[in-house]
Amino acid sequence: MSSPKVVALGGGHGLSASLSALRRVTDQVTAVVTVADDGGSSGRLRRELGVLPPGDLRMALAALCRDDDWGRTWSEVVQHRFRSEGELHGHAVGNLLMVALWELLDDPVAGLDWMGRLLGAQGRVLPMASVPLDIVAEVRGADPECPQEITHVRGQVACAKTAGQVLSVSLVPPDPPASPEALRAIEEADWVVFGPGSWFTSVLPHLKVPELAQALLRTPARRIVALNLEPQPGETDDFSPQRHLEVLRAHAPDLRVDVVLADRNVVEEPDVVEKAARTLGGTLVLADVAAGDGSPRHDPARLAQAFAQIFVSGHCPRQDSARLP
Repeated sequence: MSSPKVVALGGGHGLSASLSALRRVTDQVTAVVTVADDGGSSGRLRRELGVLPPGDLRMALAALCRDDDWGRTWSEVVQHRFRSEGELHGHAVGNLLMVALWELLDDPVAGLDWMGRLLGAQGRVLPMASVPLDIVAEVRGADPECPQEITHVRGQVACAKTAGQVLSVSLVPPDPPASPEALRAIEEADWVVFGPGSWFTSVLPHLKVPELAQALLRTPARRIVALNLEPQPGETDDFSPQRHLEVLRAHAPDLRVDVVLADRNVVEEPDVVEKAARTLGGTLVLADVAAGDGSPRHDPARLAQAFAQIFVSGHCPRQDSARLP
C-alpha cells in the first residue's frame, strides 16, 4: 500500500503533536495551519509588518523535521528564542527567517516551501488563509460579576485566556480568501485529521473559513478527529471528550467524521463518547496515545502507531469512498 495523503488541521502544540506522529507514518503529509495568532513574537511581527503570524507555521515545520542530526539541529534553531534587554527579546529565529523569505519572495507559500527544504521537513506546511485573521469568541460570564451575560472577546490570546465560557467562535474578516494550495491538498487527500489542539482557537477556525469549510465537506477523504488529553484552562474548562464533539457538530453540522481517536485512559464513559461519535457519522477508536510520564502530552510514537492502524484498517482508494459526502 502506498503512503496515504494526509492533511492535518490545527495550530500550536496540538498540531505539532499530530505532525510529529504523522511524519512517522507517511511521506505525504500537509499541515494546514491557523493564521490568527496575535500574541508574542508572532503578534509583534504581524502588527509591525502586516504579515501572516509565523509562529504556528514555524512550529509545524519544526515538527516535520527528521530525527537525524540535520533535522534535530534545524528544529532547535528555528525554535530558539532570543533573550535580551532589547527589541529582539522573545523573537523566535524561525519567525524572523520566515518573514525574511516572505519579503524576498513576496509569496508566503513559496517562503514556507523554501524553509521546508532548508529544514528537510518531511511534509508541507500551508496557511489556512491568505490574510491574517482575528478570532472573535462569544463568551458567557467573561465578567465574573455578570455570570450570565454574553459578550464578544476578540483576539486569539484573549479568547484562550478568557475567564468565561466560550460558546462559539467566528472570524474577522468573515469571508477570508483560503489558501488555494490548502484547498487543493484537501481535495486530493486520503485522510484529513482534526486536532488535537486548542479547540476554539486552533481546530474550529478552519471550519469558519467558508472556502475551506466547503472543501472539507466535499473532499472524498476520510476524516479523523483526534481528541485532547485534557481540557484547556480558560478555553475548554470542564469539557468532557463528548463535549468537544458536540461543539464540533454545532460549528459544522454538515461535517461527517469517520473516526474519533481518543486515549483510552481519558475516556471515562466510552458508551457516551461512542454515541457522540455516531452523531457525526463516525466510530470511536480507543488507544494508548498519551506520554508514559503522566503528563498531558501525546507520545509521537504511540500516536503514530494509532494513526497507522487506522489508515491500514480503514484506508481504501479514494474512488471507492462512495459512502463519504
